[in-house]
Amino acid sequence: MKNVIITGTSRGIGFELVKCFAKAGHQVLALSRNDIPVSDLNLKNVTTFKFNLEEDNDFIRVQDFVKSNWKQVDILIHNAGILINKPFSELSKSDFQTVYNTNVFGVAELTRILLPFMVKGSHMVTISSMGGIQGSMKFPGLAAYSSSKGAVITLSELLAEEYKDSGMAFNVLALGAVQTEMLEEAFPGYQAPTTAEAMADYIFNFSLTSNAYYNGKVLQVSSTTP
Repeated sequence: MKNVIITGTSRGIGFELVKCFAKAGHQVLALSRNDIPVSDLNLKNVTTFKFNLEEDNDFIRVQDFVKSNWKQVDILIHNAGILINKPFSELSKSDFQTVYNTNVFGVAELTRILLPFMVKGSHMVTISSMGGIQGSMKFPGLAAYSSSKGAVITLSELLAEEYKDSGMAFNVLALGAVQTEMLEEAFPGYQAPTTAEAMADYIFNFSLTSNAYYNGKVLQVSSTTP
């Protein structure tokens, strides 16, 4: 049984991940600005509370929960993300800050406070995007989002190097098109070949076993473009 923390669990891939881990008997802390969808599942091995990656007090709450209840974190999945779809000329500094606060700074801070509870064999999986991969196809309107996803790729690589003697693993999955609400925001009307349920199942298995084979790696999980 693993202790698993997942962000962005109110919908899409994150919501499906909670169900995957709970069904397999793992302990889950589900974090999202909207905790009602997961709470309504009434899963006995799932704890959920409202969590905003821009609120300092919410990080302290997570830290206190782990310290009091688990003592260690085996799997941390950074799945939460914000997307703003605007032409670059219309993106404000505030828009960039909003995206980076959640997609980059929030990821860094949550990792920082949880590292003391991660042990040999712990696995951090960051969900990025093909839009953040150098040389991949880029799309107008996603400058803030895609650049933030590139930033967390480099962050994960740096963490893998800094903690390479710890036995912990830090990996990134750069996803292509998955049929989620966020995809609809980025590409209205586009029909992806992969469902949120199928991708969640892939991430579930990857997070449980792939730290034995990968560390500091970015895997491109995409069968199509976008």
